[in-house]
Amino acid sequence: MADGHAVTAPADTRIDDVQTYCRQLAESARLAWRGLGAVGGERRAEALRETARQLLDRVDLIVAANRMDLESERGAGLSAAMIDRLRVDRQRLEKMSRSVAEIADQTDPVGQVVSGNVLRNGLRLEKVRTPIGVILMIYESRPNVTSDAAALCVKSGNAVILRGGKEARHTNGAIAEVVRAALGTAGLDPNIVQIVQVADRSAVGHLLRLDGLIDLAIPRGGESLIRAVVDEARIPVIKHYTGNCQIYVDADCDDAIAERICVNAKVQKPGVCNAVETILIHRESAERGLLTRICNALADRGVEIRGDSATRKLFAAAAAAAEQDWSTEYLDLICAVRVVDSLDEAIEHIDRYGSKHTDAIITSSIAAADTFVQQVDSANVFVNCSTRFSDGGEYGLGAEIGISTDKLHARGPMGADDLTTTKWIVRGSGQVRE
Repeated sequence: MADGHAVTAPADTRIDDVQTYCRQLAESARLAWRGLGAVGGERRAEALRETARQLLDRVDLIVAANRMDLESERGAGLSAAMIDRLRVDRQRLEKMSRSVAEIADQTDPVGQVVSGNVLRNGLRLEKVRTPIGVILMIYESRPNVTSDAAALCVKSGNAVILRGGKEARHTNGAIAEVVRAALGTAGLDPNIVQIVQVADRSAVGHLLRLDGLIDLAIPRGGESLIRAVVDEARIPVIKHYTGNCQIYVDADCDDAIAERICVNAKVQKPGVCNAVETILIHRESAERGLLTRICNALADRGVEIRGDSATRKLFAAAAAAAEQDWSTEYLDLICAVRVVDSLDEAIEHIDRYGSKHTDAIITSSIAAADTFVQQVDSANVFVNCSTRFSDGGEYGLGAEIGISTDKLHARGPMGADDLTTTKWIVRGSGQVRE
């Protein structure tokens, strides 16, 4: 499988053939990854610069493919927010190209020395970053994940198998075609990046059981997708189930700042995992009019407010919040609002209902901010800024392959460094253990 040609599958593939196809795909990726180990960081970076160039050169191809997906999915009942996530135009392709170019220009993580020491017996000990291997990326809706994931994996010396959602199959295929062509132009094996070409859902299950060939799965999409991946996998999975992000508005805060942040966090792009879903407001702030001000500003922008009894007394247009609203990731123009009596109550609410993705405090109190940062156990904890900044691109990572809410290996937005593991290298001069 080292000839650079993708593993293809006929349109009438049967279930037994899908299993064989998936194994061939993983074997091809494994072989390409081993070859990538001999490629230096500058050659990998140049391959990504070529990818960035070709994404711009082939805008018409990708936009035409995206148009096919949009026309198909408009009749499938997707929300406006989900359609927006699916759409690719020239401006978004320019952004995708910039992200790939930024990743190319980052410091090569492979071979970086994390720590080093010389032992008393003269052994030279180093802990260095090394690629994970073959990564299976499973995702929905957002075609930019195709180029982001490919670029981050190439930068970090990994091979990747991409499985996008059926709603973006034409767009993802076109982007993957461009990436693979760029790798070939740069003299690398195109099978470093492969895309699953069969629609059969069983393919994901087959791939998830290929321990020994695939080293890691990263699902990116709705909670049901991620839980299904975790249930089926025989390989490690890095994940976040939901992005139930929450903002606490403290008693001591700048009202104008609080309004601006809450509105931005909810409406700037509601269909993404770092949009705020619940706003907690201290009773003092609520009763001085800030709750009404924030809710009016949100409602003016089409947001449905679901509030507790205290919220509904201060903002009559609010619907009654049910228990499940506090833990719901709406991904839409809906926001739950609750009045709390203290910072401790806000932290308790976040701990009980939150998803440990991104949570923020708006406060003028250094002590309150410090307490919030120390006690909120989330991958991203913000002070006086919008949750929408919880993003690999905004963090300077160029892009992210996902946002992990796990606590082992990686947490928060994952860039190229997070797609490496470590190994110990020990150099001696004939030492033996007594």
